[in-house]
Amino acid sequence: MTALLAGVAGLFGLVFGSFLNVVAYRVPLGRSVVNPPSACPACGAPVRPRDNIPVISWFVLRGKCRDCAAPISSRYPIVEALTGVLLAATVFVVDINWVLPAYLWFTAVTLVLILTDLDHKRIPNRILYPGTIVGVLLLGSGAALDSQLSQFGRAALGGLFYFAGLFLLALIARGGFGFGDVKLAFLLGLFMAFQGWKHLVVGIFLAFFIGGLLSIALLVSRRRGRKDAIPFGPSLVLGAWIGITYGLPIADWYLGI
Repeated sequence: MTALLAGVAGLFGLVFGSFLNVVAYRVPLGRSVVNPPSACPACGAPVRPRDNIPVISWFVLRGKCRDCAAPISSRYPIVEALTGVLLAATVFVVDINWVLPAYLWFTAVTLVLILTDLDHKRIPNRILYPGTIVGVLLLGSGAALDSQLSQFGRAALGGLFYFAGLFLLALIARGGFGFGDVKLAFLLGLFMAFQGWKHLVVGIFLAFFIGGLLSIALLVSRRRGRKDAIPFGPSLVLGAWIGITYGLPIADWYLGI
């Protein structure tokens, strides 16, 4: 049953990934995600329904617009496929229970926030605020139905702890972190701590570890200078994803060394 549900989530993710592409592109620019309909940015020709099939259409069109042959970024099928894979993986990680919808929502929201942070070096409130509110409501409702209200209380404390800690670091670092990262920390801490304190600790550690490695790599390769802003949101999210999935075995392994 779990495998079947994961397959359904994966197929839904392929379709939903197309929408996430739209959200990540339009919301930071202050544009509607509904109007106008999708069109080629080069010639303005509307995307036909047959050319809007996730992943497949890009390969059928060979990565080019049907009307003007302008190149279509490979990012579109990559995000669509990645969304499908991540939603399917979420089902296996969380299993079938009432909090699963909350984690599926969390995965989708954090993925689109990675994209916006990479593109614009900011985490839009228009995505983060509703994403957090809906996430809290879904997680709280699921926890109540699963008789896990004590875990939800722990989750709320974890979210506040991560938020407060990153807020303090932002003040000390004087601009080392964007306030978008600080606000994102609450959402990440909420979902990590629901799994357990070890998941939260591992997720926080990995966020800074991954962020540090990426910063060093960018500086060494000279793709970024010391004064250039480097998005920290993707590292925060990656740390959270790993913390939720493997936090317990990683923590037990470390404590057993």
